[in-house]
Parts: sequence; structure tokens; C-alpha cells
Amino acid sequence: MHKCFSLMKAGLVTGIFSSMLFACSSGHTLPSATIYPAKTDTAASYNYLIGPGDTVNIFVWRNQDVSGSFIVRPDGKITTSLVEDIPASGKTPTQLARAIEERLSTYLREPIVTVTVNNFVGPYSEQIRVIGEAAQPMAVSYGKNMTLLDVIIAVGGLTEFADGNDAVLVRIENGKQRQYQLLIEDLINAGDISANVDVLPGDIIVIPEAWF
Repeated sequence: MHKCFSLMKAGLVTGIFSSMLFACSSGHTLPSATIYPAKTDTAASYNYLIGPGDTVNIFVWRNQDVSGSFIVRPDGKITTSLVEDIPASGKTPTQLARAIEERLSTYLREPIVTVTVNNFVGPYSEQIRVIGEAAQPMAVSYGKNMTLLDVIIAVGGLTEFADGNDAVLVRIENGKQRQYQLLIEDLINAGDISANVDVLPGDIIVIPEAWF
């Protein structure tokens, strides 16, 4: 009951998290973060996906006039000199390069395209959302081999009112929502590295307010 009331007091009762709020005492825990490169299969095989707001640099070999930098629009598409409204969001840079080559083949003979990314944002489905009593609640772009400690540093740590050891990580596994208890205070205040865990794209971390 303590955990659920803390979450409600923090004002986090929304339709998305309602099931979580009534099952806070699930007791599931994650194993400690594994040492690179011995990561989970999902983390080890992760490839960055382009998202709205990313800047993609498109280089077309021997065709500098159709090369350039382009920002992925909110609708997930880009428009280049010869290619209009090509979907980019959700693709790896290599996949986007192949798609652009296919489009350019209408105008150029055997085009060779290379795509690189700047200003990494990524699609929403790949971001890690941190809500509640973080110093700066936000969506954090996932990076390969990212851990809980990396995320907490990105959001500036906890507020003075946070109950970090009652935090919950929500993850979709095999199409089902599952919750895990986090011991953030033990990690950042006591230096308990065993409390550091791997995070994955799409994770949601809820940090409740302490119940005084």
C-alpha cells in the first residue's frame, strides 16, 4: 500500500499507468547490469533507429548536388533534392540509404548512398521515459549498453522528496506489461552497484514521492 499511495500522491494516476499503480508490490526484480560486452540479447543486438528531430546526412557518391543534411520531420519523413517524402523514422541509417538508392535509381545510374545521423533523438518507441520525482523528468534517448545509472545521471538525479527505493520500471515483454522494483537510492546514495540494472528501449521509470 505504501508504494501505491506514494505514486498517487505524486500525481501519476493516468490511464496508461493505472494498472501499474494497483500492482506496485509485484516484487519482480532485475539482475544487476552486466558488464559490456556481455549484455542482454536485446541490448547487444541493438541498432539505432532514426526518429523525428534527427538530422540525417545523406552522401550520394559522385553526386554532391543531391547530397546534404536533412531534418526528419514530425511525420517521420524527409525530402531531399530528388526524393520527396521518403519515410525515415523507424529505419536504421543503412535501411534508409538503401531506400534512397531505390528512389534515386529513377534519375541516377546505380546510385551509392551513405547515411549518417546527428542530433540523436530516435523514435518515441525507443526512448526511455522517466516520470515522477526525478530532478528533470524527461524522455531520454536510448544508447546501446545503457544502464539505470546512465539514465539517472541524464535526468539530474532525484528530488529531495523522492522515494528512490520504491521506484518502478515498466517494460513490455512478449506483448505484456511487466513491472520491476528499482533501488535507486541504494545505487546513487549508498554506491550499491548491484542496484544498477540494464535498461532497454521503451522502458518507463516511475519515481514516487516519499510518503511521510
